Amino acid sequence: MTTFERRQRILTLLREQSNATVIELAKLLNVSEGTIRNDLTALDEAQQIMRVRGGAVVRDIHPGQMPALAAKARVNAPAKQRIARWAADMVEDGDAILLDASTTVFHMAAYLQDRRNLTIITNGIEVARALAANRANTTILIGGVLRADGTSVTGHLGEKMLRDLLIKTAFVSCSGFTVEVGLTELDLQEAQLKSHMIRSASRVVALIDSSKFGRAALVPFAAVEQISHILTDSQVDPATLECLRQTNITLTVCGETTASSFTPLDSQRTHYRVGFANLSEEIPFAVDVRRGLERAAKEAGNIDLIVADNQLQGEVALRIAEHLIGKGVDLVIEYQIDEKVGSLIMNKFQQAGIPVIAVDIPMLGASFFGADNYQSGHTAGAALGNWIKKQWAGAVDHLIVLEEPRAGALPAARIHGQIDGLQSIIGEIPAEKICYLDSGNTTELSEMQMSRVLEEYTSAHHLAVISFNDDAAFGALSAARKAGREADVVIIGQGADRKLRPEIRRPNSRIIGSTAFMPEKYGEKLIDLALKILQGKPVPPAVYTDHTFINTKNIDLFYPE
Repeated sequence: MTTFERRQRILTLLREQSNATVIELAKLLNVSEGTIRNDLTALDEAQQIMRVRGGAVVRDIHPGQMPALAAKARVNAPAKQRIARWAADMVEDGDAILLDASTTVFHMAAYLQDRRNLTIITNGIEVARALAANRANTTILIGGVLRADGTSVTGHLGEKMLRDLLIKTAFVSCSGFTVEVGLTELDLQEAQLKSHMIRSASRVVALIDSSKFGRAALVPFAAVEQISHILTDSQVDPATLECLRQTNITLTVCGETTASSFTPLDSQRTHYRVGFANLSEEIPFAVDVRRGLERAAKEAGNIDLIVADNQLQGEVALRIAEHLIGKGVDLVIEYQIDEKVGSLIMNKFQQAGIPVIAVDIPMLGASFFGADNYQSGHTAGAALGNWIKKQWAGAVDHLIVLEEPRAGALPAARIHGQIDGLQSIIGEIPAEKICYLDSGNTTELSEMQMSRVLEEYTSAHHLAVISFNDDAAFGALSAARKAGREADVVIIGQGADRKLRPEIRRPNSRIIGSTAFMPEKYGEKLIDLALKILQGKPVPPAVYTDHTFINTKNIDLFYPE
């Protein structure tokens, strides 16, 4: 299949089922996940699909959507999509949310396709149709009078229903917004229903593209005091931004390459601007780090956070470093994979006089925060050794090492720790029985490398696998499954991220566990460290996160379902 044929097949699949994940497409088309990501990026740039976390969706969520909504959805579509993408990231599995019938909120549907166990209440016909296709969630359409354009329902029936609901977050947009009046609508009945939506919710998030600021429509439905968070695009007027910061609203400006979150100004405290260049928005562990950092910055109350995505690429990380310097950040939290590029990035920040905290991958001249790599590895290696001692009488045919050479010497210590921990239980493994492979820090490359090993070691039935991270561990498992040789392997991970936890819970899984770094807790410690540096307080050269080996026996204690 040529590249063109494969991409046409992807388009056909997406039209048939509206969304697909990278993993699903890679399996269906028998290519690597990296190839699929490249395909999706190219199709997205050609405006044929929309990239979302972990996969893609069709640009028109429902091909039969009403012309009135379709026309409105195309107005300022790129800005609305960026706003919707960051708004959707505020939704977690199991949430109960309210969505209005606006086109900006409609764009959120594309970015909610990977969520599970949501309860979605909406008065938008097209929003409901787009989300009801996902059977993992429950979509409830508010009753009432159908509007003439067929896009939404309004009226007292919906209002009565809303009185009995307790909703975590209401996501709403508007026809206009001013600080003095708040959110306003042109339609009286629509405004009345939205006011009831807001009263039913614990948190109100307003999605407002910049064209609506400074305009007051006919009917107010929410005062500024009722809004928790506003998301807008980068065309927002600086004077408007400054005015909003005088309120108690958190504001997120969604640009093309970064998203900047501003906390309300407090004249009694010094405010700081912190940049965060994340490892990759495709990796669950890194996403959890970013979410925890956003929560901690908001709780601190004096941190404005600018978030960008390094995409696991050194050249991208270099460009983002320059962009953050241009934004005038006071400090940078850098999470990138390439040790060699790290020195170039640090040189840029040092010349600009900007202090840096390096996450998990050390950078010379930066404060370090992350895993105690050797200890985390040793803990997992010992657990693997005890399993092998019990299940395989202490014997292995080969030890497969899925490492990440780009990361440098310190992260490599987690590999050394795993080997030492394993050998402390089952004894020394001869060098000729150890096979080192480059995992590429991704599931797809790890799977490809493991597949080659399985083809080479056809007669081996005791293959122990240690991994640089959970993505590598999952790739090894996928390769063994495809080869029909799960029983021949035993695997340990590093990270215990949410992608791997369902597998650890699975009875008799060949991934017996993973050392948890608790990425969801990184944010609190990173912000504490950042504030100490910014305030001129002494800090240690390295701060480590806590580690626990997660397995089927204790997973519910640390991560209850």
